[in-house]
Amino acid sequence: MTGDRDAGDDPDDGTARPRLAELRETETVYQPAEDSRLLADAVVETVDAGDRLLDVGTGSGYVAARAREAGAHVVGADLNPHACRQAAAAGVPVVRADLTTAFRAGAFDLVAFNPPYLPTAPEAEWADWMERALSGGEDGRAAIEPFLDDTARVLAPGGAAFLLVSTLTDPEAVREYAAARGLSATEVAGESHPFERLLVVRFTSAGD
Repeated sequence: MTGDRDAGDDPDDGTARPRLAELRETETVYQPAEDSRLLADAVVETVDAGDRLLDVGTGSGYVAARAREAGAHVVGADLNPHACRQAAAAGVPVVRADLTTAFRAGAFDLVAFNPPYLPTAPEAEWADWMERALSGGEDGRAAIEPFLDDTARVLAPGGAAFLLVSTLTDPEAVREYAAARGLSATEVAGESHPFERLLVVRFTSAGD
């Protein structure tokens, strides 16, 4: 998800919403945008036919569907029940789950995640599913760090995780956090937008 806000929004009044949330046709499921396409393109360039891929926070199922078209065996995971239904309707096998915790060790060759990353003060958060798809907590890394805590566990030997990261969330802090958990980071794609730069970072176990 990209993090642009309308120029007229006041981030301190507790009512401003990320601009892209207002552009969605639905207020319950995050729909594909620039970040989704950047992540999907990076995954498709890497995937081999028969690879087992987990799309964390699958939303509409867009990234998983792109990977499936490239020959991967895909599973989507999302906490949002509306997202689970929408991804399933798009033909993506989906599990209602929190990040990677529902899956056994070594289950996947590839893991992809387009996390909620907009830095959001607690008093400015909205208690709805779209907010959960956008808000990354105060530093933008509230979902990223738990993902990095567990992603190596579900990767098969030689596997890789692809994470969408924004300059809004301090990519260097993300890399340092991953390194402390034995993950090596490589930037594999990037794209500039008016208020941020989006990156796709590939993580592998340091010993691989």
